[in-house]
Amino acid sequence: MGYRFMLDTNMISDVLREPNGEVAARLEAEGENPVCCSIVVASELRYGAAKARSQHLEQRVEVALSAIEVIPLDAPADRYYAAIRNDSAAAGTVIGPNDLLIAAHALSRGLALVTNALKEFCRVGELAVVSWRTG
Repeated sequence: MGYRFMLDTNMISDVLREPNGEVAARLEAEGENPVCCSIVVASELRYGAAKARSQHLEQRVEVALSAIEVIPLDAPADRYYAAIRNDSAAAGTVIGPNDLLIAAHALSRGLALVTNALKEFCRVGELAVVSWRTG
């Protein structure tokens, strides 16, 4: 598939909270083909629903993930992970472990990461980072 964007957890969560909001509208405008998410994002979403102990939320997460291609984490993401982690540690700008995996995954696939965590992900030099929220 010819994906252009990898959605971060907070973008899919935004759609779950606001199905008629601006992120959902942008997702609809882009169509389904240019977007995907990482298995790391799917894991975070499923964990959040399990932690909330909400069967309704679990069902909504499953519906959302069934509409978006969930991409497995594979090589060469490991090489990007090593480089990003080394660079961020050397610069003293540590990135959270899951965000580090998500950034490496997006870079390894040549995808722009759609997120609200701009401050965190903009630390990753070569990563294209965008937000679909204006506020």
